[in-house]
Amino acid sequence: MKIFLVAGTEDGRQLAKILSDAGNKVTASVVSDYGKKILQQYKNISVREGKLDAEELEKILRAENFEMLIDASHPYAENVSANAIEACKNSAVDYIRYEREEVKLDYEKIFHVASYEDAAVQAAALGKNIFLTTGSRNLKKFLQCDAVKDCNVTVRILPTAEVLAECENLGLSPKQIIALQGKFSVELNLELFKHTQAEVIVTKNSGTVGGADTKIEAAKILNLPVVLIDRPKIFYPCVAKSFEEVLKNVQ
Repeated sequence: MKIFLVAGTEDGRQLAKILSDAGNKVTASVVSDYGKKILQQYKNISVREGKLDAEELEKILRAENFEMLIDASHPYAENVSANAIEACKNSAVDYIRYEREEVKLDYEKIFHVASYEDAAVQAAALGKNIFLTTGSRNLKKFLQCDAVKDCNVTVRILPTAEVLAECENLGLSPKQIIALQGKFSVELNLELFKHTQAEVIVTKNSGTVGGADTKIEAAKILNLPVVLIDRPKIFYPCVAKSFEEVLKNVQ
């Protein structure tokens, strides 16, 4: 099977290898040089770097005669999934969504919101020292909200030059930046939350791969409120919740 895999996540990269090992011809699409370098370590996987809109993706699917697209993008990458669904529909290519499971929530101090802007308003109402663990792609949406203007926001981001430059452009001081790559244990989250004197944690339900479980557990131990940005509501034509389900659909 000739497969185009949207593979911008850790589990997406794992899935690329599994599909290739099963005898499929896999082209993995990533948007970062970091993701490209990791995937290039695997044999028999082609790697394509760069963002693609629906029209560009449709042209690739048609021109290179792909039989299937597997969407293993981040659970919050709404536009990426929308573009993939549209491109598959227009090019008559089968679409499968690999959707990692959400973390089960059993903490009464979780406040659900639908957007980064709503998260900023809710977090500011709960505390002035905010620990933001939602990644770098939507920092601007959160930090430029009037609600957090008088708050001290600490951000935890990947230690890349591009992301650090964005933090600087957004007015964050070195003291407000924790540049580390996960995964983060409960113990490390505890120490970071305590070190920054966090009063409220902002995160997403990115599953255990995204470390949502250890963040929430650490907040629970410290009795800190958690502002949780819910996953976007997307209709996927076909969904697989595990690698095994993906392989069954491919077969």
